Amino acid sequence: MSGVSPEGTTISSPRSAVRVVVAGDHATGKSSLIAAAASDAFPENVLPVLPLTDLPAEYFPDGIPVTIIDTPSSLEDKDTVEEELKRADAIVLTYACDQPETLTRLQTFWLPEIRRLKVKVPVIVVGCKLDLRNEHYPINLELVMGPTMQQFREIETCIECSAANLVQVAEVFYYAQKAVLHPTAPLFDQESQTLQPRCIRALKRIFLLCDQDMDSALNDNELNEFQVKCFNAPLQPSEIVDVKRVVQEKVPEGVNRLGLTLKGFLYLHALFIEKGRLETTWTVLREFGYNNELELEKENLPVPSEKAPDQSVELTSEAVDFLKGIFRLFDSNKDGALQDSELDELFSTAPESPWNDPPYKDSVETTEVGDLKLSGFLSQWALMTLLDPPQSLAYLIYLGYTGDPATAFCVTRKRSLDFKKQHTQRHVFQCFVFGPKKSGKSAFLTSFLGRPFQSKYNLTTDQCYVVNTVDQLRGNNKTLILHEIQEDNVKEFLSNKESLAACDVAVFLYDSSDEYSLKRASELLMEVARQGEDSEYGVPCLLIATKDDLDSYPTGIKDSEMLCLTMKIDAPIRISVKEKDMNDVFLRIVNAAERCHLSVPETEHGRNKKHYQQLVNRSLILASVGAAVAVVAFAAYRSYASRKS
Repeated sequence: MSGVSPEGTTISSPRSAVRVVVAGDHATGKSSLIAAAASDAFPENVLPVLPLTDLPAEYFPDGIPVTIIDTPSSLEDKDTVEEELKRADAIVLTYACDQPETLTRLQTFWLPEIRRLKVKVPVIVVGCKLDLRNEHYPINLELVMGPTMQQFREIETCIECSAANLVQVAEVFYYAQKAVLHPTAPLFDQESQTLQPRCIRALKRIFLLCDQDMDSALNDNELNEFQVKCFNAPLQPSEIVDVKRVVQEKVPEGVNRLGLTLKGFLYLHALFIEKGRLETTWTVLREFGYNNELELEKENLPVPSEKAPDQSVELTSEAVDFLKGIFRLFDSNKDGALQDSELDELFSTAPESPWNDPPYKDSVETTEVGDLKLSGFLSQWALMTLLDPPQSLAYLIYLGYTGDPATAFCVTRKRSLDFKKQHTQRHVFQCFVFGPKKSGKSAFLTSFLGRPFQSKYNLTTDQCYVVNTVDQLRGNNKTLILHEIQEDNVKEFLSNKESLAACDVAVFLYDSSDEYSLKRASELLMEVARQGEDSEYGVPCLLIATKDDLDSYPTGIKDSEMLCLTMKIDAPIRISVKEKDMNDVFLRIVNAAERCHLSVPETEHGRNKKHYQQLVNRSLILASVGAAVAVVAFAAYRSYASRKS
């Protein structure tokens, strides 16, 4: 079964060639090793540093050629060696078997140096000149290198060879190539001798995809279809019997009357890896679209790539219906919410849960005990789709989305076109939240998730998103994403011309009891308005007076209303998170986003710019009319002249 790959079958690989850099101390046998591998003979005279050496595809069972780069050992060539190491797919580090100090140097210099350079590729440690080692002092390589391999997990293999006697020379570069094409670390934990969690998750997804009758076992037909898909050859009935027998002897629950279970499927792959047949498991994984990180290759996913900065990506109704079905399937106790354990099981066929870290962590409303309702589940997906469409599509596929991936997303109309049509078709709106420190931004965001007011002030340092649905009349709900922009980051944020392109509406919070807070909010409003005018990504803006439970400063109400009048936006919305008096603020934000042509602030600069453009347009119209009159007059004159003649 999995892995009965016929002889001569070329293993699929995403690479066209493997670049191997050979490094180590002076006189450790680097150049002789390379020359012997290339010519299958020991060179009597060899250059100190060999030119680029190619080992052709037919040299290797995988059919992938290897390019070998020799490196100098002198200090003056240190920069060259560093550059080559950074470009390597794999590194061969050499020591001389007759010079124990060169092995020590690998541990004290070369391996730490590779880490210092932040080079994250597999390393093959190679002892050269095996024929020169004193036969009276044999060493146990596993015993000597064991602690080093524990410390430096990037070491894939240790091997000793002799270029003079052509002993294990070809194997050095076979192992280097294999470490790149079929790395051990993503699949198997050498210390615990178990499959890695990501490997288990990927294989579980593959098992479920192959279990077409969904009876939690692969029957003989399903096993054969899997075998043909991955290895282009069916299994003989006797081979299927042998596979099941091997599994049942070690893992009795790996086989039942229906066929091979998930436990048996995983055991087989662990067995292949333990026996050094990593290429078998990698062939299976790559056939199902996985890369070396055991993720679906996002570059190959049909995600909309051609979109303008003011367009966004949303889930289609087909994708939403699929997610609703998945939610109901994993809501095992049918209480309308997913517990942590149910959510973990839902994502058990993905590399990990995508929502454990910012910006998704704590971004949606949960129940009092922390469970996730359907509205929060769909809101989380809407946020991920907006921020990272490739990841969102990959996770849909991890969960078993069987529709055409290209139909999972839709790209919204340009916001500039929505502005002209004075209408938007969007279902998901992103609102940028600006405001000075202590204006109540964090409390405002958490109130959107139904969380209680916290009187203690906490300075937010990271980018913060929250998302929820907003109920409208006639049940036409919208998804609203609030994105807090830190006051200290506003200048840098607005330095990007397209910073407002993704924004559907912006709100500006200020502490209604603090005169400076309004002053600073008005400055932020002015900066954003000016940016919108210059970039032509102007957005509807709302001014929100927070802490309405406190007394306003004497001219506070008048000042804020005058600001809105001057900027031609709606009057301030007064709220108190503490008193739970929110004044329908979130519904009003959504309404402003929908009426995208209204409440777009104007500055004096913008008014002058608009007036100038109107004058230019008027001049062009007058010039066009004048030119048309002249043409008509000329035509009339020619007609008159022709009649006269």
